[in-house]
Amino acid sequence: MAISKSEPIIIVGGGAFGLSSALHLTRSGFTNISVFERDEHIPPRYSAANDLNKIVRAEYEDPFYTDLTIPSPHGKPLSSHLISTKRGSSTACLAKPPQKAIDTLNRFRASANGNDQLKSHVVPLKGEDDIRQACWQLDGPLTGWNGYLNRFDGYAHSGNALAGVYRAAQAAGVRFYLGERGAVDEIVYVSTLQGKKSSGIRTKDGKFHPSSLVIVAAGGAVGRLVPEIGKKVVAKSWSVAHVHLTDEETSALRGIPVTYARDLGFLFEPDPQTNLLKICPMGGGYVNTDPVTGVSHAPGSLEESAFVPEHDERQMRKLLAQTLPALANRPLVKKSLCWFADTDDSDFIIDFVPGTSSSVVLLSGDSGHGFKMFPIFGSWVSDFLQAGQQREARWKWKHTDPKEGKGNWGGDVSWRLGESKELSEIRPVLSKL
Repeated sequence: MAISKSEPIIIVGGGAFGLSSALHLTRSGFTNISVFERDEHIPPRYSAANDLNKIVRAEYEDPFYTDLTIPSPHGKPLSSHLISTKRGSSTACLAKPPQKAIDTLNRFRASANGNDQLKSHVVPLKGEDDIRQACWQLDGPLTGWNGYLNRFDGYAHSGNALAGVYRAAQAAGVRFYLGERGAVDEIVYVSTLQGKKSSGIRTKDGKFHPSSLVIVAAGGAVGRLVPEIGKKVVAKSWSVAHVHLTDEETSALRGIPVTYARDLGFLFEPDPQTNLLKICPMGGGYVNTDPVTGVSHAPGSLEESAFVPEHDERQMRKLLAQTLPALANRPLVKKSLCWFADTDDSDFIIDFVPGTSSSVVLLSGDSGHGFKMFPIFGSWVSDFLQAGQQREARWKWKHTDPKEGKGNWGGDVSWRLGESKELSEIRPVLSKL
């Protein structure tokens, strides 16, 4: 049954999925929406989208997501709030990459070349000369590199985008509870003849907030609020770091495409406001498994993630040595692990939590590629609530044994390389005084 547009709705989480949903719901006529976020400001530091920038690419191996990513002329994306810089995205491999990296590159290239809206933007890169023609600033050896440049792709200033939608949602009448007032401790349930139904939430300060519907968009913290999901969604992280440039260096690199070496990592055009060049390594990522439940949860504090493992730093420096060697030995700053909610098939979840009498909705499974859907994600949530059921089978709650899980979580996803490791294995050892 569809919910009345005047009934109170609580959204837990002020990241990409929560903010997009809040704004789209108000635009669809829902009038009583509150967002609860445990950080004191938006963009929240706990959100994977609280970032300098994110890749916005259109080529997926799965045509379903390619068609969603390319803006529809019939849709109404939040383009005025998604601060986007279209510089292109180059994807390449080194001379002797793992076969999985080569296969992934070829499938992505085939996806772009096979799409009528993308193929005219795709430029083959058959070696170092082609790469330098496409981006003269890449003055490293680029030994054995080949791939393609997609001028349709680019990146977005993700943190700025969240801040913009936050302001728009506030102006549209959405209420925000931040910091201690917005930290949700639990979803409160009452018993019914059918089982249980949510009556609202309780925040960590002990206050109860009633609602007709609770929408959980809590990123890597989802397992604690919706334990019913079991191991279908796990908290996972990848490393991110930055190189601080001079004004002159930032200016010289203006306009470079996102450079993505499938076997090493990727880097972005430096941000002109901060002079930061963001770089991320490729790898299997990190989980933080509870030994009792076997479920991975994001750490409770930001400090626990304020580092990158030594292996990842070596990967970043290899990428810089190949592309921008003058930066290869520079200090890395603003280092952290970026936590997100991962599904083993990389599909999103937009559905009612079973057994809650359609009173709790889970928005999860960004799986490291959700931000590019930020302008339109909330429209799917609005459609779902108005229809009263999920029409996309792949976004439904998948009924599996909550105790089932995988050692290399998400490792079957074709575009990921490497094995997942436990946070406890790579956490820095503090020296004893």
